[in-house]
Amino acid sequence: MQRILTAKPYFQARAIGGESYRVDYWLLASVIALLTIGLVMMGSASISIAEKMHGEPFYYIWRQIFYIAVALVLSFGVLHVPTGYWNKLGPSLLLFGMVLLVLVLLVGKPVNGSMRWIDFGVFKVQPSELMKLFAVVFIAGYLVRRGDEVRTTIKGFLKPMLILGVAGVLLLLEPDFGSGVVIAFTALGMMFLAGVRLWQFGVLIMVMAMALSLLAYTSPYRVERLTSFLNPWADPFDSGFQLTQALIAFGRGEWFGVGLGGSIQKLFYLPEAHTDFLFAVISEELGLSGGLLVVVLFVILVYRAFRIGHIALCHEDRFAGYLAFGSGLLIGFQALINIGVNMGMLPTKGLTLPLMSYGGSSVVTTCIACAMLLRIAHQYPVAAETRLPHGKEKRIAYKRR
Repeated sequence: MQRILTAKPYFQARAIGGESYRVDYWLLASVIALLTIGLVMMGSASISIAEKMHGEPFYYIWRQIFYIAVALVLSFGVLHVPTGYWNKLGPSLLLFGMVLLVLVLLVGKPVNGSMRWIDFGVFKVQPSELMKLFAVVFIAGYLVRRGDEVRTTIKGFLKPMLILGVAGVLLLLEPDFGSGVVIAFTALGMMFLAGVRLWQFGVLIMVMAMALSLLAYTSPYRVERLTSFLNPWADPFDSGFQLTQALIAFGRGEWFGVGLGGSIQKLFYLPEAHTDFLFAVISEELGLSGGLLVVVLFVILVYRAFRIGHIALCHEDRFAGYLAFGSGLLIGFQALINIGVNMGMLPTKGLTLPLMSYGGSSVVTTCIACAMLLRIAHQYPVAAETRLPHGKEKRIAYKRR
C-alpha cells in the first residue's frame, strides 16, 4: 500500500492523432479491476435467477457487458471535454436531474414498490443515479462561484443544501432513501473540504440527523428495516431474512471462499444477490481475501481522486479540485454504505456497489465520474508546489474561522 501512495502516478500514452495524454494508471487500474471482478461475480450471482426469470442463464451478463461498453464509450468522450465546460453546465444538469425525478414519479415503472425507473422501451434509466453525479457537478461549481459566501455566512451555507433538499424530497417520494443520504453526505463532505466553518457543519449534521431519524420512524417499512438491522435473528424468515442470509454467506466464505460459482446463498436464498448484496456473494465465493481485495481497490480509487483534487487546487483550479473531491466522496460513500449493509453494520438502503453491481445507470454514471477524474489528472499531472523554488509551499487550504 505504501508503494501505491508514493509511486509515480502517471505515464505517457500516445492517442490517435498524435496528442499526448497523461494517465493516472493507479486510478485506471483500480477502475478496470473493479469492473472486471464485478462482471465476473455479478455473472456468477445472477445465473440462477436469470435462468428462472428469463430462461437464459447469461441474460444479465450480456446486458451488463452492453452497459459497460456504453459506459466506456461515453467515458472516452468525457475524457476529451475540459472540466471548465462542466462548470458552466452545472445548474442546467441539476435542473435536468430534477425534471427526471419528477418524471419518474409520473410515468416511472414500479419495481418492488418503488418508482425508480423510467422505461424507454429499449432501455431503462434510473434518474437517482444521474442525480448523484449532477449534484456533485453543481456543488463544485457553486463552491467556486459563491465560495466566500458559503464559508462565511449561514445563508450562503444553507442555500445549496436547500436546493439539494428539493431533490431529496423527490427521492423520498419514490421512495429512495439511500440515494438521498449519499447525495447529502457527499455535498456536506465537499463543503467541509472547501473550508466551511466547523460549527456550521456540526449544526447542519445534527439537523440532518434529526430529520433523517424522523423520516425513518414515520415510515413503517423503514422502522421494520431498523429493527431487523438491530437484531436480524429475531425474525430470520421475514424482516431479518436478507441480512441473516448475507451473514450466512460471509460465514461460509471463511478465509478463501468456497470457490467461484460455489455460492449456495445466491440460489434464491439471498434476495438481490446480483445487485444490492453482491458483496456478500463475493465474500462467500472468494472469502475474506476477496472481500478485502475489493475494499483495497475502492480505497485506491478514492485516494487517487483526493490526490488528483489536491493537485488541481495547487494549480488554482478550484472547480476541478472540488469535482475530484466530490467524485471520490460519492463513490466512496456509496461503496461504504453498500458494504456496511452487506456486513450488517448499517440498515438496508437499496444501494448498489459502484462499478460492480448489475445496473446500467449506476455503471454509466460511475464510469463518467471516473473519466472526469482522469481528465483532471491529464490537465494537471504535477502538483504546482513541486515547481516552486527553494522549497516554498503554496497554501491551498482555506482557514476555518
